[in-house]
Amino acid sequence: MSADQDTPSPPTPGTVRPGGRTARTRTAVRDAVLSGLVEHGYPGLTVEYVAERSGVHKTTLYRRWGGVEGMLADALDLAGEDAWTPPDTGSLDGDLRALAREILETFTDPATAAAPAAFIAAAFHSDRAAQALRAFYDERFRRCAPLVARAADRGEVPAGTDPGALARAVGAPLFLRLFVTREPVDAAVADQAAAAALAAARAGVYADPRTA
Repeated sequence: MSADQDTPSPPTPGTVRPGGRTARTRTAVRDAVLSGLVEHGYPGLTVEYVAERSGVHKTTLYRRWGGVEGMLADALDLAGEDAWTPPDTGSLDGDLRALAREILETFTDPATAAAPAAFIAAAFHSDRAAQALRAFYDERFRRCAPLVARAADRGEVPAGTDPGALARAVGAPLFLRLFVTREPVDAAVADQAAAAALAAARAGVYADPRTA
């Protein structure tokens, strides 16, 4: 049996695995992967580095994760098992502004920016990392459903508005500036992205025609 075949399937993002030694090992490997990505980037991340940093033997790493790509994908899966929920400020305008500013803080605060930015960079080098990153954000978009449902109940957007489409509209201008054009991003830019997404949502741009 190959290492890949022996690697357990990752959980659906948003689920929590049991604790114990397995959970501690998984967390140690995740932390080592994050450190390696920040220090060396994906091209410089090696099983040897993760083994030394995590204290987990290389044989175990290969058996359970199959290599660097498997460890990276599982680190993203583990990140998706958190308890994040979208903002609830009492209005869609407030929620979208808070969401945009949260994205801004995540990728500009020196204390938090390095790891998520490194994950995104890794997704350009690894198909498996890209799939895991997509699953991570799909879960984030799914969790935005209550935000949109509340807004629809208040009459702020049409029924059937797609939560994922709306969340993408908030984040897209920020990610463009952060990772493509490398332009400065501040609170005013975040508020502008939220306002544009709000105007489009109110106009029904993101509503499913089958439910409108």
